Amino acid sequence: MTGEAPPSGNTPSPSQPGGQAPGGPPSSQGSGPASIGSASSSSKRARPEGPVVKVLPAAYEHCDTKDLVVLIADMLMELVRFNDEIPLKDGRLTRFHSRAPPTISVIDYLQRLTTHAALSPPILLSMVYYIDRLCSLYPAFIISSLTVHRFLIVSATVASKGLSDSFWTNSTYARVGGVSLRELALLELEFLDRVQWRIVPKPEVLVDYYKSLAERSSAYEVAETSSVEVVMNDAPSRPRSPVVSASRFHLLRVLAYTKEVEWRSVHQAPLRPRAHYQAHRP
Repeated sequence: MTGEAPPSGNTPSPSQPGGQAPGGPPSSQGSGPASIGSASSSSKRARPEGPVVKVLPAAYEHCDTKDLVVLIADMLMELVRFNDEIPLKDGRLTRFHSRAPPTISVIDYLQRLTTHAALSPPILLSMVYYIDRLCSLYPAFIISSLTVHRFLIVSATVASKGLSDSFWTNSTYARVGGVSLRELALLELEFLDRVQWRIVPKPEVLVDYYKSLAERSSAYEVAETSSVEVVMNDAPSRPRSPVVSASRFHLLRVLAYTKEVEWRSVHQAPLRPRAHYQAHRP
């Protein structure tokens, strides 16, 4: 066009890297929208420095089962990653081993069991307790990608029958867990025999597992128990659900065998399995 001033010497040329003018600040290499987005990103609100920590209730009975599922699944996956590196030796297969790892993830499988089998916090923590007890009494068993799913379904079945007044039938647990009824019955008998039919942990043991799960996670922490909560917990209260949690054993000293309730001290007599297992124990 006539009358237009020629470009000055300070105008960046294509030969200059980054399109930077001599003595001036570097310009954006992107197009219009990209440069607008990069300019507006500096005006966005700064993100928090660390992750948000969720505070869990001091009493595990009041903890949301979804949070417990996340904590337990993270712990199980850590065990799976570690034990899968160990080569499997001949003769070390157990009834808990499957031919191939299931396609469903551990957290999805545990959440499925918790939702459809109505697993309460004491039952979930008892399943964690079973890991240590089974591994100590049965050295051939380890938590791996081949054993974790079968362990979860059989431990959920056993804990529900051992700690709850009401529980589902084996056909329901088998359908929810994705195993046959016969396979679940064999797993149940094998599990009970390996743990020597001692399936009811003490309440203080569940408290320790609850705190340990929260301590090993950077996203959760357990709230401190106040003196008011301690006094209120000492008073017996009516349960809101038919599921008998370990706290009821601790607070009410209740041991139910059939339909009778026997009052004993937890420190004087150990907790025993429910009448369902006592009647079928060989």
